[in-house]
Amino acid sequence: MPATILHFDTALLPSGWAANVGIRIGGGIIREIARDVDVPPDAERYRIGLPGMPNVHSHAFQRGFGGLAERRARERDSFWTWREIMYRFVDLISPDDLEAIAALAYMEMLEGGFTHVGEFHYLHRAPDGAFYDDPALMAARIAAAAEAVGIGLTLLPVFYAHSGFGGMPPQASQSRFISTPDEFGRLVEGCTVAVAGLTNGHVGIAPHSLRAVTPDELTEILSLARNCPIHIHVAEQRREVDECVAWCGKSPMAWLMQNVPVDPRWCMIHATHIDQADMRAIASSGAVVGLCPITEANLGDGIFPLEKFLECSGKIGIGSDSNVLIDAAHELRLLEYGQRLAHQARNIAASAAIPSTGRLLFERAVAGGAQALGIKSGLDVGCTADIMTLDAEHAALACRSGDSLLDSYVFAGSGGIIADVWRGGRKLVSNGRHLHRGAIVARYRKVLERLLSP
Repeated sequence: MPATILHFDTALLPSGWAANVGIRIGGGIIREIARDVDVPPDAERYRIGLPGMPNVHSHAFQRGFGGLAERRARERDSFWTWREIMYRFVDLISPDDLEAIAALAYMEMLEGGFTHVGEFHYLHRAPDGAFYDDPALMAARIAAAAEAVGIGLTLLPVFYAHSGFGGMPPQASQSRFISTPDEFGRLVEGCTVAVAGLTNGHVGIAPHSLRAVTPDELTEILSLARNCPIHIHVAEQRREVDECVAWCGKSPMAWLMQNVPVDPRWCMIHATHIDQADMRAIASSGAVVGLCPITEANLGDGIFPLEKFLECSGKIGIGSDSNVLIDAAHELRLLEYGQRLAHQARNIAASAAIPSTGRLLFERAVAGGAQALGIKSGLDVGCTADIMTLDAEHAALACRSGDSLLDSYVFAGSGGIIADVWRGGRKLVSNGRHLHRGAIVARYRKVLERLLSP
């Protein structure tokens, strides 16, 4: 396959903004980058180039009921009442349904600036609770959706065995998630087969949470991780923290950091309710915290202590989690706005070294997300060619340059501000629309019409 040459009037490289950047792509990889070069005659020319954003945390199937849990069912709704609605939706989903819903979510991710997704996949069994003949069938459908849409995939099969701390028996509504450690080992093997044919496909493991796995089970499944990513929900909800303290006398994060050899392979999803000691321990371990501000706001989780975590040199990534709304810039915007509301101040994430809030958040999320998903990311030689362009004619970018482009993209942008997206060197989004949008949406609509019909 011949090389592709892209030329950008301005592009964000690891060393900062550069002008007249030429990028040569071969085999889906960035092979060469040149600065201050004229436009080659065989180059495709664009105005503003940025690296694609990794999405550290997704439950793709949840895209199918976005907006259907926004009616008060009780005197006080919470994450736990939302979860009951999610469980009822889970019972309806077939393998074909999962693939169609995941394809829509992954298409929207590419259109929204995400180029590689960490799929926290726990929908393993059939509706009756039995494994399919191929225990990794549902994982294979996730991989098929990623391949069809073109997004990069780090598949994170989830180990889920209990309904509460101390090994409480699972609920009937959780029957599609449950595995023993031996069954989970076979799932991981099946997931490895499922991603084998993907371009830039990876597999990690995901103990769901400390409430869903016992200490002995956690030790056993961690032996499967080797050098792969390890993701876990931790300290998302205040009730979760209180129940963990009642079980062991420690918060979930404190227990994890004191009892497990956490290292840079780990991604702590949410970590909303942590203290200063937790922050220092996470930062020292080299682990990444996976933040999902849209979902955390939607579920009423709380606000992560970003300012103090960044002061500890903590690493962050962002994820779309429940996929109620998929937009990388909006995740970054809400992350900062939550801090502003909590502290009654502005530009909380910015630093003396990088005073631009948009740039600091964007670069930290690209770097932390890549680490959490076990990939290389950025506009650099040797990295996968995951690239996006902004529409320089968009009103929000008028008369902007340098860091002001990122500040305006994150805080003042709106629909259509992302023009084009390449994943692995393939241009999949043009003028803001995925190449196969029509067919993907049509298939999704047919599935939802059947699942949600009276």
